[in-house]
Amino acid sequence: MLFDTHVNLHGEVYDEDREDVLKRARDAGVTRFLSICDKPENIDAIAELTKQNPDMWRSVGCHPHYAKDHQWLTADWLVERAVDSKVVAIGEAGMDQHYGYSDVDDQKKVFSAQIVAAQETGLPVIVHTREADEETGDLLEQHFKRKPFGILMHCYTSGEKLARRAIELGAYFSVSGIMTFKNAHDVRHVASLFPDDRIILETDCPYLAPVPMRGRRNEPAYLEHICRYVGDFKGWSFEDTAERTTQNALRLFSRISENEEAA
Repeated sequence: MLFDTHVNLHGEVYDEDREDVLKRARDAGVTRFLSICDKPENIDAIAELTKQNPDMWRSVGCHPHYAKDHQWLTADWLVERAVDSKVVAIGEAGMDQHYGYSDVDDQKKVFSAQIVAAQETGLPVIVHTREADEETGDLLEQHFKRKPFGILMHCYTSGEKLARRAIELGAYFSVSGIMTFKNAHDVRHVASLFPDDRIILETDCPYLAPVPMRGRRNEPAYLEHICRYVGDFKGWSFEDTAERTTQNALRLFSRISENEEAA
């Protein structure tokens, strides 16, 4: 009962074999998928994809790379689009200074709008952070003081200090294929800090294929390799790791359980 909590299956890279990719994932034991919104222009395409797949849910939001082009984005706009029961999270939001595609202030504005949307909807915000530990931590803490909200530190590769700050806010952490990389010693060190009841799994496909699939286009079927690695890392069996991480994810994305119970 694996749950891939971060897929980008709406991307063009899957246009030729999307259904085959989903079949391979299901055959590998992936029973749920969370389709991530990278920018508002893709909301409709992602909505259609999730509508066609009963085991798939989605988020609404804007990646920090695209913040400069979406200064108009407001919490109210996101709240309106989060009414659909298939929407279970806000984001992918956050801060990224690695590539510098968007100005820091532009990123803060769009990130803040998404946090407010999370506060107003009761949905968790999916946080992307890269080379922006202080800014990310400060924004999360400032908003959290006003009104608590759910937090997922997605594909976490940042520092120990930010991890500890996020843990204090009750954040969850998703583990990707990066953890399996030979030289990802720092990532594994920080991952040892994650509370057991707040660890979930993701592929972030088509990026970051895990060992032994590294170098290929990533896909949800490869989540089993991440699950096995995390289990070995934690001293858990594969089955226990799948169960723990899926239940953690369902606790975080609580609207999914509500939908499944209603069905």
